[in-house]
Amino acid sequence: MRDSRIDAPRAPRVASTITMPLASGARLGPYEVIAPIGAGGMGEVYRARDTRLNRTVALKILPPELITTPDVRSRFEQEARAASALNHPNIVTIYDVGDSEFGAYIAMELVDGKTLRQVLADGPLPTRKLLQAAGQIGDGLAKAHGAGIVHRDLKPENVMITRDGLVKILDFGLAKLAETSVGSRKTLDETTLARTAPGLLLGTVGYMSPEQASGQTADYRADQFSFGAILYEMTTGKRAFQRGTPVETLSAIIRQEPEPLAVAMPRTPPPLRWIIDRCLAKAPDDRYASTRDLARELQSLLEHLPELEISTSAIGAMPETPVLRRRRGLIAAGVLVAGGALLAAALLLGRATPATRPVFRQLTFRHGNISGARFAADGQ
Repeated sequence: MRDSRIDAPRAPRVASTITMPLASGARLGPYEVIAPIGAGGMGEVYRARDTRLNRTVALKILPPELITTPDVRSRFEQEARAASALNHPNIVTIYDVGDSEFGAYIAMELVDGKTLRQVLADGPLPTRKLLQAAGQIGDGLAKAHGAGIVHRDLKPENVMITRDGLVKILDFGLAKLAETSVGSRKTLDETTLARTAPGLLLGTVGYMSPEQASGQTADYRADQFSFGAILYEMTTGKRAFQRGTPVETLSAIIRQEPEPLAVAMPRTPPPLRWIIDRCLAKAPDDRYASTRDLARELQSLLEHLPELEISTSAIGAMPETPVLRRRRGLIAAGVLVAGGALLAAALLLGRATPATRPVFRQLTFRHGNISGARFAADGQ
């Protein structure tokens, strides 16, 4: 049975002065530390045991900079409560929040697997594996965005992949907590400092959206941009906007385009290139109106991948030989001759028959995006 309690007793908060990982056996409320798992700007993570339900959890201890006032604490609990209610297979479940002598903590589902960052250490992913993971990330984001929750710090480190290929998104709500802790920042320099100072991350340099990088208000479409940067890296093995310094990287996010996928990874299926390009649009209005549409496009692409693989590899996979070059030359010449004949026939036909205007019939009055279309044999 899931423990959905979020309102832990509000014990007086003591800022942590611990500079070393907590020892095995340390207690934070009802949780007993087993061993450290990792650490980052959003806190230290430990494997721990819930002594009430006798289950193993991931225990994240938040940096003292994040919980500074009772008002921030209240907003944090609201975010944690909202995130805990998402209940989606691709989002890590939050069980509990509380205070201890070591600081505020979050108890969450323990995921046995690797982060996407660790997976990408081996290079770009095969297209099928990429789409399988991307579709799950898209589904998780769509669920959160549908509930009005924006991640704000989506990056490979916040995506876990289990041994059986299940994807889990981590840390929903924590980036908003960081944003409320540092207050409103308007200039690029202040925003850069906020994002690079430990424990004060409003986003991660290299994955934040242009609106985040320029200190503007960000909504769910900022997550789409971050997702696009992740997709680019999954496809090419390279970061989309990585530069020599964080300031240069932020400038590239705001003003520059990444290397075209057609150049960086020519065998990328065109529909996947289009999806990534749309996610990486500088203007939020040029991205997806709904993250659910984005998730559906990724799922549709996965379902039609065999057809795309056949069409893109039939000729490209053939070795270049003198015979093949001659055949390709003959094919090209034949295409030109045929095209010329068709053009001449069209001109003659146009002179012989009066021009007719195309006729169309509106089938629906609903607004939306067309993610895929096919012409039947009869032209319908």
